Amino acid sequence: MSTVTNFKFFRKAKARAEKRAKADENAAKFGRTKAQRALDLARSEKARRDLDGKARE
Repeated sequence: MSTVTNFKFFRKAKARAEKRAKADENAAKFGRTKAQRALDLARSEKARRDLDGKARE
């Protein structure tokens, strides 16, 4: 006897794999880690503070 194959399971698994691959591609192209965003924010805040400090002197 053969086993019953549920094709819906395979279609959903394929769709999940494609979605995950697209997400990984986008993360590599556009994404930055939380630490990188925090570092950029800290640098911009420091630059703003330094500029404000120079203007007041």
